[in-house]
Parts: sequence; C-alpha cells; structure tokens
Amino acid sequence: MAVLLVLTPTVLLSPPSPPLPLLVARTGDTAPPDADADAADAAGAGAAAPGSGVPSVGRAWPVGIRPRVLRGWEPPETRYGRGHRGVDLAAAPGTPVRAVAAGRVSYAGRVAGRGVVSVELSGTGAPPLRTTYEPVLPSVEKGAEVAPGEVIGTVAATGSHCTAPCLHWGLLRADVYLNPLALLPPHLLGGPSRLLPVLGVPLPE
Repeated sequence: MAVLLVLTPTVLLSPPSPPLPLLVARTGDTAPPDADADAADAAGAGAAAPGSGVPSVGRAWPVGIRPRVLRGWEPPETRYGRGHRGVDLAAAPGTPVRAVAAGRVSYAGRVAGRGVVSVELSGTGAPPLRTTYEPVLPSVEKGAEVAPGEVIGTVAATGSHCTAPCLHWGLLRADVYLNPLALLPPHLLGGPSRLLPVLGVPLPE
C-alpha cells in the first residue's frame, strides 16, 4: 500500500535546527578557561600585553618566588597624573632583593630618603629598559654588572609607601613608566599553561 506523506508549508519553511555546540572542558575543571587567570592578573597587576614593547627577559622575581602583589601597576592618564608607577611585592625587611635580568647598575643610593637601586637591562634597545627597586639597602655599586637572580641588596626597614612591608618594583624606558610584570615569562607568573581537551575527552597523561 502506498503511503502518502503530506508536508505542510510550516514544516517546509521552518529553518534547520542549529548544530550542537562543541564541548570544550578541562579535565576535572568546571570553570570556564578564562577563570584560570595567573597570579598577577588575580592581583590586579596584569601581565605583558601584546605590543607593550617589553621583552620577557626576566629570569627571577625581585623577591622570593611568586610573591604576593600588594598593589599592581596603574598607569596614570597623564605624565603627572595619579597612578601607581610599578608594583608592590610583599617582602619583609632584610629579604634579599635580586636583579630580575642581566644588566648594569645605573644607580645605587638614596632618593628622597629611600634606598634605591636601578639596573639598565642588557639587550633591551635604546634607550634601554631600566628596573628600579626601593626601599633597598644596596649591596652593589654604580657600574657593576649583574646577572639574573644576583642579589643587589636587601629590603630596607624604612622608606616604604606600603601599609605592609613591601618592595616597590618599577620599570622605565627613558622617562616612560611600564608594567614590570611584563618582563616575566608566563612560567614565572603563573605556571605552565594547560591544553584543553575537546569534546570532553581527557588528554593522555
């Protein structure tokens, strides 16, 4: 027996159903991928942005290993505007302060009553990038060549603008302030990145 199929105009004119979305998830992780921000972003400091002009030449944190960022970099809207021209890292007085990258000490002394060490970073263009550390009791002198991770002083007990003991770490090119965290590669900021499995299939160990 022949069966007559009748398709109404409503069925013929209905749009096709949308395809099912791909499932992208981390194994054992229910948060969206962007929830896994690195330590610097979580502290409001931010990492290197594309086009920042700051090479990731850093090989060590100035103090400790991934110290707590008490206050992040807040670039002023104008040259003399309000802002925070660097980052404040939690560090007790007497904590060793290390050069984040290779360079030459361009200043070691006192500025406005605070101990300051400044290091011009090698291979960062002209004018070179310059890191600053304060308040510091310097253990190096102007002109000294320093290696990444080399101790350049200790955190001073006085002269900090933080409410808790800290080291203020700055970065400049000429007289333009930049984000010092941009010097550090991702593995120093927040650990190695993880691949995302597709369609809910876990990646092999």
